[in-house]
Amino acid sequence: MAGLGLLRTWPVSSSERPVSHHSRTRKLRLWEALTLSVGLMSPTLAMGLNGAGVAATVGKAVPLVFLLGLLGVGLVAYGFWRLTQHFNQAGSVYALAGATIGPRAGFFGGFALLGTYLAFLTCALAATGVLAQAFLHAMGLRSTGPWVAVALVTALGVTALNSRDGRTTARTLLIVEGIGILAMLVLATVIVGRTSTGSAPRHQTLDLSVFTAGGTSYGAIMTATVFAFLSWAGFEACASLGEETADPRRNIPRALAGSVLLTGGLYVLMMFAQTLGFGTDAQGVSEFSKAESALSTLSGQYIGTWFALVIAFTAAASAFAAALSSSAAAARMVQALARDGFGPRALARTHPVTGAPTAALRVCGALAAALTAVMYGTGVTAVDTYYWYATIGVLCVLVGYAVAGAGVIVFTLSGRGRIPRYELVIPCAGLGYLGFVFLQQSTGQSAPYTYFPWIAAAWCLAGVAVVLCAPSLTRRIGARLTGALAPEMSPTDINRKVPS
Repeated sequence: MAGLGLLRTWPVSSSERPVSHHSRTRKLRLWEALTLSVGLMSPTLAMGLNGAGVAATVGKAVPLVFLLGLLGVGLVAYGFWRLTQHFNQAGSVYALAGATIGPRAGFFGGFALLGTYLAFLTCALAATGVLAQAFLHAMGLRSTGPWVAVALVTALGVTALNSRDGRTTARTLLIVEGIGILAMLVLATVIVGRTSTGSAPRHQTLDLSVFTAGGTSYGAIMTATVFAFLSWAGFEACASLGEETADPRRNIPRALAGSVLLTGGLYVLMMFAQTLGFGTDAQGVSEFSKAESALSTLSGQYIGTWFALVIAFTAAASAFAAALSSSAAAARMVQALARDGFGPRALARTHPVTGAPTAALRVCGALAAALTAVMYGTGVTAVDTYYWYATIGVLCVLVGYAVAGAGVIVFTLSGRGRIPRYELVIPCAGLGYLGFVFLQQSTGQSAPYTYFPWIAAAWCLAGVAVVLCAPSLTRRIGARLTGALAPEMSPTDINRKVPS
């Protein structure tokens, strides 16, 4: 990855241009773009792990917290929804901020988001390793080898799959997450049905008070929404497919909105079902807060051991899907940066038939595999590797989201997009919420989590150093972004965007 620090000044070949390398392949459809975001959010994995911490903080009000979390992520997603109606490119935030605020902001936001995707890829590899082992152990196999072996095989697998046509990735994600979502819906239906009819294991009942604060303070509830917000991290991944999707100014915004709303409805439903399943009394809340895998536990209680095995398998598959999505998003960010001058030219090249950024995919996969191997070699567990890199990735993604939010504010004020100015209240509220989430993630932690904000800050500051020390790079980025992404801009607008 050190090669990314090199700058180039030669012209771009035809194989590196934004659109031409996909001329031989069918453009992705709406649902195919949507699956990349859903895959990166990994709903099956999120719903199995993210409820316990919330239950420990707010008791039975977990569904309320996730409902408020949906409102918070909606404020943030608004900026992406609005900007992708006008701009679409492989770089996501890199392009959106670059075309609205300027090339320096675009590079900074894109560099921050690259850190997120690489961190998410690393933590997804670790999660696949530990969850695959857990599934095999549940099947009665005890000799499964080290978790890092599964993680390294996963790195090879996602790189190979992503090197094929984009439809292959989309269909794999649809199958994997589709099975997991279907299994969760079956479990939710059984839980709601049995609590409604009085046939639950401990005679738990249907209790709609879970959507009220009850005896929990609203301060605690708002703090807990941070845990809920993390379940949506990665919703913007489909924006990186702007060059590969048919009618991107129509389909990418729809994919963004669809990914947030569909997973939002699923998250609220599953937290409602899990809270009812464990019970809303003190014993139930305690069991929920201590559950290592809430979905597996409830599956065994309400359906049977065989269904718990199905859930365990879908959790491992969901982690694989997260790695697949993270690899695809990271590679497209690397491709976009290299194409505009940051990195060796080879990283900008795409496969002549599939259009996949194969060189960037290999570099991202190798880097994540190396980081995973280093963690294993130093004695760090797979679970710690997952949470450590997930935390670093989330801190970086908050920066990227904030840059995109600032971009939609600037774009609205410019009048070029004809966005009503009264809508400015939405991205402003989103920035405020991002600041709140960042503060909660950065304070009150114990080591090693106290180090992670500094690691994320160092990565983002490295991006700042590049744009300050390489003005020729920002000029090239500005020329490309304004030319490729905003054909409706006048020459005056282009000159204003490109620093002299």
